Amino acid sequence: MNEIPLMPEEEYHRLQQRSTSEMKELWDLLDEVKDPEIPALSIWDLGILRDIERQGEHIIVTITPTYSGCPAMDTITEDVKAALNARGYESVEVKLQLSPAWSSEWMSPEGRRKLRDYGVAPPEDAADSEDGLTPDAHTLCPHCGSRDTRLISEFGSTACKALFQCQACKETFDYFKKI
Repeated sequence: MNEIPLMPEEEYHRLQQRSTSEMKELWDLLDEVKDPEIPALSIWDLGILRDIERQGEHIIVTITPTYSGCPAMDTITEDVKAALNARGYESVEVKLQLSPAWSSEWMSPEGRRKLRDYGVAPPEDAADSEDGLTPDAHTLCPHCGSRDTRLISEFGSTACKALFQCQACKETFDYFKKI
């Protein structure tokens, strides 16, 4: 029996919000703003761009950090303001929204592909993990595709990543934690 894959509900809601927005051009413009820690990803692909509102000439952009205390948020805030200012939007406010907390489910499929191409293993489904919460020795290596990998440290290059090594190709790589 062939099954038709369904889009996750969160992804559907994010796409609906963006596609029905009266400020579609601003959503598209902010695709140029990249994560400073993983410059292959836009803030949309990463899932931290939550909303864009307009109150007269004032633009309000809402972002959610991937991890509490994420040091990249200050840089992202400045990059959002700079991108909008460069296009003539002078009154820009960036709000940091902590609730609901960011979820790796908010990451776009394109973002997951870009992460892998960048050499970082994207978050996997809980079913791929022994305890349903943390990655295990079967995390897919972004370099060679092997699942013969091992966790080296729960802490990778940033707090939102864990460090793995592939036993097949011997490369180390970051795994973006599923949250």
